[in-house]
Amino acid sequence: MRPNPIPTIKLAPTFPAVTFPAVAATHPLLLGQTRLLSAFDTQTALPKQGLYIADFASIARRLLVRTLADYQQQSYQFLYGRISRAQLFGSATQVSPLAAPGLLFIDIEALLTRPNLWEALLDAMLHDGFTQQQQWHTLKARIILIGHSGYYSELLQAERCFQALFPLYGEVNDEIEAEPHLDNYVSWLQALAHEVNATLTQSALQPLLRYSCELSDHQQRLSLASQPFLQLLTEAAAIANGSAIAAEHIQQARQQRRQRHNAQEQLSAQNVDDAFIHLPTSGETIGQICGLTVIDSGDYMYGEPARITASVHYGDGEVADIERKSELGGNIHAKGMMILSSCLYRIFGRDAPLHLSANIVFEQSYQEIDGDSASLAEYCCLISAITEQPINQGIAITGALDQFGNVQAIGGVNEKIEGFFNLCARRGLTGEQGVIIPRSNVQQLNLPDAIVSAVAEGKFHLFEISHVDDAMELLMNRETGKADEADNFPEDSLYGLVQLRLDGLAGNNDEDISPWFTRLLRKLKLVRY
Repeated sequence: MRPNPIPTIKLAPTFPAVTFPAVAATHPLLLGQTRLLSAFDTQTALPKQGLYIADFASIARRLLVRTLADYQQQSYQFLYGRISRAQLFGSATQVSPLAAPGLLFIDIEALLTRPNLWEALLDAMLHDGFTQQQQWHTLKARIILIGHSGYYSELLQAERCFQALFPLYGEVNDEIEAEPHLDNYVSWLQALAHEVNATLTQSALQPLLRYSCELSDHQQRLSLASQPFLQLLTEAAAIANGSAIAAEHIQQARQQRRQRHNAQEQLSAQNVDDAFIHLPTSGETIGQICGLTVIDSGDYMYGEPARITASVHYGDGEVADIERKSELGGNIHAKGMMILSSCLYRIFGRDAPLHLSANIVFEQSYQEIDGDSASLAEYCCLISAITEQPINQGIAITGALDQFGNVQAIGGVNEKIEGFFNLCARRGLTGEQGVIIPRSNVQQLNLPDAIVSAVAEGKFHLFEISHVDDAMELLMNRETGKADEADNFPEDSLYGLVQLRLDGLAGNNDEDISPWFTRLLRKLKLVRY
């Protein structure tokens, strides 16, 4: 088994030539919102029932509210930020929006910061009205709460009357399939450009579609996160300086944004280039491998290679996680280490305990590490240390293991590949460097043109795998081997070398140095042992 090289056509999403639709779509900004519109239309028939709209962080909420009001051609008010009692219930000089016909959208997070207002709203809905300035006011507005889905779940548990008052729930969709919706998605992009008083040229569509796939983290899905698009189009329009937005304006806006946010990434790269951080990308080493991590600062993500090492010695079978013992490893990383140990025991410890202990660590790591995406690299590193077979340092690897050795998907695959590629490119591409990723992550690839070109020219390589054995055979240039009926592996295979080392630690390979007479008695079965 060997990893399969990933063809260049799979390294980034591709789209057919798209054009602007001749007829504009109706309500283009509500593309893909079938669930939401179903709940919204249901509330029209049941105006006394409250509606909860669950959106997500990257949605332009005020734009969504206005679009929904336009969809039903109704007046609306949207309360958000620091909501006062007068804003919600009115005053001597201000009419309460609760007592006015139309749609009343309320930011649930803002409302919950004012417990008295929240309780008063629930009471008004229970009694279908409220008293203000010694006068009774009947509820006339359709009340719609909008916020994260987590608040809805919490309120169902915490507020006894919440489910009765807000039985309708509409979830905002954050992505759609690309192929059947491509033309409508172009209308969606046009509508967003119109919101920032800009127009798009034909050339701007392809980079915008690739950016959409980047946000959705999938080659065949398009993001409906309107806020990042509005910001990108606003910056691109400023660069265009009054002219229509073209591809170069999109690319320049994205490049400028990266430069504004990548100070930490540049500092990390400088530490590696100055040899403060030891990260070899050539040669072979026993018990050492290049893993891949992702640093997420909230508004910017980048990949950072990490050197992982393993050492083994006689012991009681424990695979020690130094990160965990030093309180620098998170719970998910600890889980990955336990699965790694289980995978090892599944093959070599089914009938007897392992007389081996190991230590695995992320070298020169001074911050907390979490996630299980390094478990594949850690397993390969451990096998290298046991068999004393060197690992190719020019190939980095990422993937999560299960107990049967299957390699599972991980997050941040594009950032991880780009981080290692940039390191190799600064040192000079040799044509022997590359990255191993899980096969299930190939559909998420959205790599820069520089990496796609390097792979096409054979200067850099990308491999997809589905089982840990595939990775080890490439990294150590030796077959893992297949067990016979007695569960013994060929002696010259990787797993055969593991068995040989484990037998040695257990004392099974020691020569019999007892006196000849004792050996004779053993043969005659006169001595028990």
